[in-house]
Amino acid sequence: MERVASETRGIAVLTGGKGRGSNLRAIHQYFQEQGFPAHIRLVIGDRQGSAVEELCASLGLRYLFSSSQDMPAFEERLAATLADYKVELLALAGFLKLLSADFLSNIQIPVLNIHPALIPHYCGKGVYGMKVHEAVFAQAETHSGVTIHKVDGIYDHGAIIAQEKIDISDCASPQEIAARVLAVEHRLYAPTILQVLAERET
Repeated sequence: MERVASETRGIAVLTGGKGRGSNLRAIHQYFQEQGFPAHIRLVIGDRQGSAVEELCASLGLRYLFSSSQDMPAFEERLAATLADYKVELLALAGFLKLLSADFLSNIQIPVLNIHPALIPHYCGKGVYGMKVHEAVFAQAETHSGVTIHKVDGIYDHGAIIAQEKIDISDCASPQEIAARVLAVEHRLYAPTILQVLAERET
């Protein structure tokens, strides 16, 4: 039975339709290992029958579907849901659409995103997932990494909260780069979420 301490901080994870949920799983596992200093109150996804929805069922996490085809309506529903569940931080994990500056201002909680490169390089509209690693590989980069930043209404633009650079000089394909970067994502995201939550208390 899942235990949640009274002082536990509640977050929500917003995912896209094609994600596998590996960062979601890593966040959930880290919170469990830390004795639930934070808890995923719900996961919001914009696709029904997705791999993320199946993962939530296996982890005992609440999953809510909300279509993002109409973004103003989606943001209105999302704001209401975050308030209803008393969410203190929203973490993006594979959600690729742009949240508006008005929405971000209105909800008054931190919104974080994780990007598989060293912002300000290899980022921006349309630069995500394997497209990032293919571009990095094509340019024969020797290093890549992970950036966690606040979401501010411009793609991959908000203040950087955490960033880790890694050596990829021996990677022979974009897939090898992706695997190495993903391992860092899994290790970095949850502690950064806790850091941001702790800073809100000071």
